[in-house]
Amino acid sequence: MASKQALPEKSSLSDAPPKAIPKTIENQRVYDETTVDPNDEEVAFDEATDEFAPYFNRQTVPKILITTSDRPRGRTVRFCEQLSTVIPNSHVYYRRGLALKRIIPQCIARDFTDLIVINEDRKIPNGLVLSHLPDGPTAHFRMSSVRLRKEIKRKGKEPTEHVPEVILNNFTTRLGHSIGRMFASLFPHDPQFIGRQVATFHNQRDYIFFRFHRYIFKSEKKVGIQELGPRFTLKLRSLQKGTFDSKFGEYEWIHKRREMDTSRRKFHL
Repeated sequence: MASKQALPEKSSLSDAPPKAIPKTIENQRVYDETTVDPNDEEVAFDEATDEFAPYFNRQTVPKILITTSDRPRGRTVRFCEQLSTVIPNSHVYYRRGLALKRIIPQCIARDFTDLIVINEDRKIPNGLVLSHLPDGPTAHFRMSSVRLRKEIKRKGKEPTEHVPEVILNNFTTRLGHSIGRMFASLFPHDPQFIGRQVATFHNQRDYIFFRFHRYIFKSEKKVGIQELGPRFTLKLRSLQKGTFDSKFGEYEWIHKRREMDTSRRKFHL
């Protein structure tokens, strides 16, 4: 009969080294000197006086115009229509050849607070321009991985008109704070919790993943979620001062791949 191996003594078990934390690109991130400290008085002052301050001080109510590049195709049109059901008080307008520099003064005169432009290439939405009115800034994003509602598996019922909750995750630098404040200012201040709808902007390695969900209480302890769509991914290309101006605009930040993407552990948002 084989003899049983002796169990190790308790003292040897307690002396075992602690389990190592796995290394990931996120937790090995190169430190960014612009990472925001929540108690930084300078950041607090800047945000209290920036272009989004009227929104956060409840002096303005978001009113959004969504438009497209000239002569949009069916997929881009459907995406704009679905995006307008996510963002309350948003209106879809098709440009029909009208230049953006002519649209912006009309938006300001009609009390729009933001302008969203969806660009496309080969009939597929591939870019998003977000301009905060009346004084900017303007962000240019590359857009990818667009999925319309009918393309999402196990999706929930159509979204309701309730104001959703907004989650902004992992926008940690000064640039990231500016982008997060731009997204926040698209939505009314007070979500209607009865609708149980959540719009999430999740930043991971400078890719911004957007999801729109409804949560369902299955019991007192269990909660399920249904994705409502649409979904898409954004990558910031530039942040421009003022409203859209492709020729004479002054840029606060431009993504330069050869200069900035020298390390996989360096992120900007």
